[in-house]
Amino acid sequence: MRSTGDGTAVGGPYPLHGGTVEPGPRHGVPAVVGAPQEPGDDHVGYRGPTACAAAGITYRQLDYWARTGLVEPSVRPAYGSGSQRLYSFRDVVVLKIVKRLLDTGVSLQNIRTAVQHLRARGMADLAQMTLMSDGATVYECTSPDEVVDLLQGGQGVFGIAVGVVWRDVESALAKLHGERVDTGETLIGHNPADELARRRNRVG
Repeated sequence: MRSTGDGTAVGGPYPLHGGTVEPGPRHGVPAVVGAPQEPGDDHVGYRGPTACAAAGITYRQLDYWARTGLVEPSVRPAYGSGSQRLYSFRDVVVLKIVKRLLDTGVSLQNIRTAVQHLRARGMADLAQMTLMSDGATVYECTSPDEVVDLLQGGQGVFGIAVGVVWRDVESALAKLHGERVDTGETLIGHNPADELARRRNRVG
């Protein structure tokens, strides 16, 4: 791979640049065994505070990103005062990735391009994807060979394994509350610490 000097590159892996992305070449990497699957069903959403807790962001960040269209809730947007946004599991994964990209100094413009790309890819693609960046451009790598190519070309400074973020969010949300979209029913998460507290209270 060689840089063209304008923030793009020739050859795989391909940068997420200008809003259009051509995926990098596949190197015969098998599908990830036990690839993370989206928990729950399409009728489950997570309120803002829950999404913040799982993604490691503040509510101010969440609100700003929703209002500016960076990461909008796909289950239910806010309609006027008093209404609650509902985020899908996939939304929360994207929120956590955005937070990591911002923390490493990637520009908001490039993050927007990366978010659009993530939303367009299928579940299996996300499980195998690694996002690499040199602080200016975000690249998609879908195989170990592409990661090595990028590092040898001097482009990659840090990477985000999307599958790892996925599992982190899945683990966090399992301990938090969700909400059924059709009934409004609260789905109680299983938090071992809460269960331990209840047992101590019964003993006391």
